[in-house]
Amino acid sequence: MAVPTVRRRAPRDPEGRMPLMDHLRELRNRVFKAAVALLLGSIAGWFLWRGWSGFDGVFQYLQKPLLDFAAEKNIGDVKLNFTQVGQAFDLAIKGAIWCGVIASSPFWIYQLWAFITPGLTKKERRYAIGFIAAAVPLFLAGVAIAYLVMPNAVRFLVDFTPADAANFIGADVYLAFVMRIILAFGLGFLMPVVLVGLNFAHLMSGRAILKQWRISVFLSFLFSAIVTPTSDITTMVLLACPLLFLFAVATVVCLLNDRRRSKNSDEPDYGQLSDDEASAL
Repeated sequence: MAVPTVRRRAPRDPEGRMPLMDHLRELRNRVFKAAVALLLGSIAGWFLWRGWSGFDGVFQYLQKPLLDFAAEKNIGDVKLNFTQVGQAFDLAIKGAIWCGVIASSPFWIYQLWAFITPGLTKKERRYAIGFIAAAVPLFLAGVAIAYLVMPNAVRFLVDFTPADAANFIGADVYLAFVMRIILAFGLGFLMPVVLVGLNFAHLMSGRAILKQWRISVFLSFLFSAIVTPTSDITTMVLLACPLLFLFAVATVVCLLNDRRRSKNSDEPDYGQLSDDEASAL
């Protein structure tokens, strides 16, 4: 009788090296775990979206800027409009998934970092707690700031309604507009931490990030202009400044990490060479 062979996992390389197939398996496992967390978060998000006794639900909070504006202007015909029989159910599913993305953010952000860590040394993996401690609050801070900015955007857009017209806004259009902006802000605030993670994984140097500072400034203002649909340039600048500050902090952290790595490594620092200068290899 043949004895079945037991497949053993190859020992982890202390320098963080990993074959391509192991990287793909690692990616699959991390995506699966993040999907499970998203599913569980979406189940909880269903109840958060619809609310229960004593809690109005996320849906009520998202439409609150619109209703507050209507009450402020004494407009009675500003309402969300469901144009199809099953549209309310479809939006509830989408809203539950959206709530699940935010509720499960600590877990899928950790899975993102855990996918990067195999490329790190044992000493560098100790920074995982700092990565999560910075990434999760920044993501949630972006979500909170977007919600605070939302009333101004809604007031500006709805105020274009003529005096002799009614504004029955499609619920799918309004909620998609609100949810995209809030989620985009959260991801925008998360990007500087991702840059630091890529730097720790030896995929991007601090000098390379610093050289692209003009692109970072342009993308920050472009992002602020897109997600802030108002003509108020002051609001756009106020939203772009936190992003620029976070990118600056991320760049400094990457440069300090490159300096620490070059001092503790016996390998020559080729990042100091110019683009046209050949290395010793």
